[in-house]
Amino acid sequence: MKDQFVLDPHLVFLNHGSFGACPRVVLDAQWQWQLEMERNPVAFLGRRSADLLKQSRQRLAAFLGAQTHDVSFVTNATTGVNLVAHSLVLRPGDEVLATTHEYGACDVTWERVCAAQGAHYRRVDIPLPLDAQSVADRLLAAITPRTRLLFLSHITSTTALIFPVEDVCARARELGVKTLVDGAHAPAHIPLHLDALGADFYTGNCHKWMCAPKGSAFLHARSEHHAELHATVISWGYAAETSGHTGFDAYTGSTLMERRLQWQGTRDLSAWLSVPAALDFWHQHLGPRSARESHERAVSLMHQWCQGAGLSPIGQDDDFAQMVPLPVRHGNAAQLRQQLSDDWGIEVPVTQHGDQTFVRVSVQPYNSEADLARLLTALQALCESA
Repeated sequence: MKDQFVLDPHLVFLNHGSFGACPRVVLDAQWQWQLEMERNPVAFLGRRSADLLKQSRQRLAAFLGAQTHDVSFVTNATTGVNLVAHSLVLRPGDEVLATTHEYGACDVTWERVCAAQGAHYRRVDIPLPLDAQSVADRLLAAITPRTRLLFLSHITSTTALIFPVEDVCARARELGVKTLVDGAHAPAHIPLHLDALGADFYTGNCHKWMCAPKGSAFLHARSEHHAELHATVISWGYAAETSGHTGFDAYTGSTLMERRLQWQGTRDLSAWLSVPAALDFWHQHLGPRSARESHERAVSLMHQWCQGAGLSPIGQDDDFAQMVPLPVRHGNAAQLRQQLSDDWGIEVPVTQHGDQTFVRVSVQPYNSEADLARLLTALQALCESA
């Protein structure tokens, strides 16, 4: 499989979960879209873009188990979180509730948004090892009359754990609390059916496990919330609301969510338009069977390392997908990551959660058994000498 990608053949790449890796055929599709745009930029952006983007969203929405009109393209999941965060009306004393496993950039987003409005960003501790059945109980027990939104990851960044978001969303809805799920790592990694999942807002990346180009992601919002959302960049999509002018629909779109969020002026649309090519590649070369096999290899690696190192996994096998955290006795995450890269030719993130350090390994079909064995050898050498 590695020859399907443009990865450095000398690199042991165990970090698909950070920025993904784009197959050659998908890059070819993106380049073709860029060339088509440059043949007549005015026609492409000014007259064709809305229809082209809608066709791409239709493919994506069908894959996600969602309605096309509830999905808007964004550049990455952090942008999706920011759209919701800056649109949410908060008053002094209100709070946004989250877990202690959230992505750092999103923590910063909520801290700043809440501080600006006199609200509070409060994180509920989800202890390790994970007891998945207790996650919803802990979060729901922390809700107060001032809680306006519950924010949590579908798959956590530092610890690679799958949270039971469907249960959380259903129970939060019963209490009248909105939910935003950060699904940065979920699309094409684990099965998704967003309409059934029931989050008020869900954002996810296409550039990770879907193998689409960088800069492709989405925000999904239930229909009753479309009018609450506002773009971080105001452009022509708002013209119909302020002046009744509808002449810009050719490139801004026909729905409120489409006009507000998707059109933000001149930019390269090729990553979004290449999502169908990425889905074609996923169905042809990856898919559920590949995901199961990669999951089995990943958890086998986790158990092999933990047994040899005398450490325990932080969750059950089903708490992980193709991405697993290897706990290590090494307190300097930056040093360990650099040593793995510089001395061993291994690209893999080293994360920290509380006082624990993890090597977060992503396993894809392009990873050989030799890749995984090299990581174990490197970790044994580096952690023993730390």
